[in-house]
Amino acid sequence: MKTASLVQCKDFPCLDTRRASYLVPNIDIDPAKVSILLISEAAPENPADHYYAGADALFARTTLLAFQDAGAKVESVQDILHLGVYLTMAIKCGKTGYGIPTATIEHCSHLLEKEIALFPNVKVYLLMGDVAIKAINMIAKRNGEPRVIPAGSTYKIRGGEFTFRGARALPSYVQAGPAFFVEKVKRKMIAEDIRKALELAAS
Repeated sequence: MKTASLVQCKDFPCLDTRRASYLVPNIDIDPAKVSILLISEAAPENPADHYYAGADALFARTTLLAFQDAGAKVESVQDILHLGVYLTMAIKCGKTGYGIPTATIEHCSHLLEKEIALFPNVKVYLLMGDVAIKAINMIAKRNGEPRVIPAGSTYKIRGGEFTFRGARALPSYVQAGPAFFVEKVKRKMIAEDIRKALELAAS
């Protein structure tokens, strides 16, 4: 299965994103083997930095380091996939500024919902950052489901036990991008959250 053939934005209504950076993962993957769905913030400004763009891609490098910090014996994004982890973003286009407006998150959450539905055996959702958390909460609200992640700073709530459609939902911090190299405290917490996700998926 290739996600990009099944999840597509056709009208591109968001004026505050970089349409030229639009990207949905286009890798061959067996959806039944995915047990962890890692959702980060937005597509990189340069598509060459995407998770699946090669070993030198920024998102690939920082995510690989995050999994290594967590104790996973991985040397490539392909190794992460072999662990049953699918990597994607809540927003499929690149950002134009620091933040992402609520309307854009709402629109793209419809694409994310279609993407999530492709993976029937997910045990854990790793929600990397506020945008991913908001998108999951929007999906739940739209379908009359309980709020997944409560309001509050990630630092205070990340130890809680939250679920989404029968799977655990772990709020964490963005691991994709240059900030990962300098935010050492967050990097430690990201490693803890990834380690927990891997343990939950294996149980």
